[in-house]
Amino acid sequence: MVKKTVYPVIAILLLFAMMLSGCGKSAEKQGNSAEPANPSEPANTKPAESKSVSLALLKFTSNAPLFIAYEKGFFKDEHLDVELKWFDSANAVNVAVASSSVDIAAAGLTADFYNMIAQGQKMFLVADKGREEKGYAYSALVLPNDSPYKSVEELKGKKAAITTIGSTNHYSIARILENHGMSSKDVQWTPMNSVSGVVDAIKGKRVDFGFISEPNVTKAVDEGFGKTLTWISDEIKFQSSALVFSSKFISDRDASVRFLKAYLKGLRYYYDAALTEKDGKLAQGPNFDEVLKIITKYTGQPEDVIKKSFPFIDRNGKPDIDDLKEQIAWYAKEKLIVKTLEVDDFVDTTLLDEALKAAGN
Repeated sequence: MVKKTVYPVIAILLLFAMMLSGCGKSAEKQGNSAEPANPSEPANTKPAESKSVSLALLKFTSNAPLFIAYEKGFFKDEHLDVELKWFDSANAVNVAVASSSVDIAAAGLTADFYNMIAQGQKMFLVADKGREEKGYAYSALVLPNDSPYKSVEELKGKKAAITTIGSTNHYSIARILENHGMSSKDVQWTPMNSVSGVVDAIKGKRVDFGFISEPNVTKAVDEGFGKTLTWISDEIKFQSSALVFSSKFISDRDASVRFLKAYLKGLRYYYDAALTEKDGKLAQGPNFDEVLKIITKYTGQPEDVIKKSFPFIDRNGKPDIDDLKEQIAWYAKEKLIVKTLEVDDFVDTTLLDEALKAAGN
């Protein structure tokens, strides 16, 4: 009798224990699905896919935000393996991104750039990467040191050294001439095919003046072979360069936004260090010395030269759309582009807007 009574009781106890065990496992699974293992990470998110990205650029100070993002690992933070590809001219950079030989370019906005788009090449301007803005000296009209000229009006009929016809320096000089009652036909254009060629032409006094940017302006003055007639930013506003994505790269929207997030981080690091104002004048901000060393490393120019002038870039990377329209209209008027363009044909700021939303202030 005792055995018959005990077995059912044990069976009932075992069944009850199994039910409790099952409930415990069910609660554990629900807890794991409701809360991530790392409470600092949101639920149901997967890590960003690592991606290799090629970036075409020149050793210009205006690429400082890209140098900073690369040096400080901001691209790696976004799971991007960025390869820097160095070029010798703005046109070569533009050709590389237009053909998707590279994913991204720090591009100069030249007649060649607009012509490639007009002829059907697909590339997309996504952010500011450098422009002439009053109060920020970067590019200048430079004369040989013993030149007698003291005004833009006196340059009429004189020899002007530029890299190429349709370049940013050709455009800048022509627009300045127009502001002073002249036209592009009022000087003798002397293409030198390279920045160093322009510098050498001024140094050798083979031309009457030329367009050069920092750090070459400071070098010309410090070495005593040149002097500034006027700074470009005192004469015109000009969106001279931009961040441009190839058609292949921009099709990967996730990677595109991640790149711009890293770029914005580098841009703001640069802006806050070098472009902040105090009492109406530029002042050294936080991390100035670090930023100076990074720019020096990637441009190969001495710190004492770099620190005298930093190009303006909008802190939020916003390009000057109105100026792009003015450029296109001018190039079309001068018959330097095959047809006029609409900015919607090649400008896409939606990716930047998305990156800005993620980056905040």
